[in-house]
Amino acid sequence: MSVNRSAATLVDVPRGLAGVVVTDTEIGDVRGLEGFYHYRQYSAVELAQTRSFEDVWHLLVHGELPGAERGAAFAAETAALRRLPDEVRTVLPAIAAASARSGPLAGMRTALSLLGAVKGFRPVYDIDADRRRRDTLLAAAAVPTLLTALYRLGQGLEPVEPREDLSYAANYLYMLTGSEPDPQRTRAIEHYLISTIDHGFNASTFTARVITSTGADVAACLVGAVGALSGPLHGGAPSRALDTLDAIGTPDRIAAWIRERVLAGDRIMGFGHPIYRTEDPRSRMLREIAQRFGGARVDFAVEVERQVEAILAELKPGRELHTNVEFYAGVVMELCGLPREMFTPTFAAARVVGWSANILEQAEDSKIIRPVARYVGPEAPVVVPKAA
Repeated sequence: MSVNRSAATLVDVPRGLAGVVVTDTEIGDVRGLEGFYHYRQYSAVELAQTRSFEDVWHLLVHGELPGAERGAAFAAETAALRRLPDEVRTVLPAIAAASARSGPLAGMRTALSLLGAVKGFRPVYDIDADRRRRDTLLAAAAVPTLLTALYRLGQGLEPVEPREDLSYAANYLYMLTGSEPDPQRTRAIEHYLISTIDHGFNASTFTARVITSTGADVAACLVGAVGALSGPLHGGAPSRALDTLDAIGTPDRIAAWIRERVLAGDRIMGFGHPIYRTEDPRSRMLREIAQRFGGARVDFAVEVERQVEAILAELKPGRELHTNVEFYAGVVMELCGLPREMFTPTFAAARVVGWSANILEQAEDSKIIRPVARYVGPEAPVVVPKAA
């Protein structure tokens, strides 16, 4: 085989870029061995427990937690951006119909792209930092409106217009159900949304940064991130974790069901994480939220978790495998009345803020992300044969 003339400059890295540092960031980090992650200098879990979604949004985009006055102003600023332009609203029924089999997240990719065109989003390479920030705020504020409208249209219901007097989380539930949610459910969903805003250089965040490095507009960067999130190995797991509970059915079936799957080498959805080697701190927080609701479903989930970890310790000694965020996220979202087809879209409604922060940070770096691949195909060049 011929030798690539640039082979001396190639650097081999692990599959999937596991453990490879590709850039510096001030947005946050995941410390998997410790079971800890943070947004800027603050514990993400502590932020979820003590601050509003809007405050954390401000932290990610502006770099600091706001005081009461600035926080209220930022919440009002973003709430005013929730309503969709008429050019987008009028085509949502067609988008919902076309994406009926794929669901709201697939439709949102199309609608978000249209929103960027209607609003005149320009390449981040060509605009200043203030304009980039305005574009991300507009897009992120519109995402819940797009998602809930597409869901309702798919159910044969009219979209519910956003309300500026409700918080991000409350407005999301209101637009989804048509009823103003009670404080317990609002706060539970807000906990979930805050806890999933950002989580290191996951596939969708990295996708957003790669596209940003080309200088593309904010909508293009976000649409690419949504596409990555839609994959079942990334954002599609919360509903699948509930499917696991449904498949087990009753407490007396847990041990046999789990043993069969473990011995067969099957993946148990809702367990394991590529970074954490301890309990996922998001899962711990969401378990506590679920237990405050209580009920047979929650008790069953806790027992499944207990037995899975015990059986794995027995059959796979030395292998650390705990619940990840998806396991209890599904339980909490179900308790709050969200349909399963909206679990991953709800994930997107949170993560769009983290993507936005990463877009803004990446846009400050003019270097395009352009790795290489090692060619392992047939020897080249070979004379092209004549057509028969």
